[in-house]
Amino acid sequence: MAPTPEHLLAAEEALAAATGVLPIFEAAVPGDDRPRIALQALVAWMNGEMSVSGVRRAAFDAHEAARNTDNIAARYAARACGQAASVVHVASHLPHVHRYAEKAKAEVKPKT
Repeated sequence: MAPTPEHLLAAEEALAAATGVLPIFEAAVPGDDRPRIALQALVAWMNGEMSVSGVRRAAFDAHEAARNTDNIAARYAARACGQAASVVHVASHLPHVHRYAEKAKAEVKPKT
């Protein structure tokens, strides 16, 4: 079944929010591409190129990446990516993407 226009709008909003904090994760945990892959899976679903179950697996992997880091900002950023991919399964995950993205930004310490 094709996603509704409303579902696609939620996915686009989730993608934008998570993409904004992905660099926080990648700077703290170089070489771990699971959050990026989750966002790529989200885009693939939006383009009709991936199933919901495939995107859900990628979302779970992004959440595992969050559990695997001690860096709080990176953890929140990975969670934002995982929640963004989870919007494919349930559009109501969208507020969680924003919440984690805001937490990730708040945890980034300015360089002195």
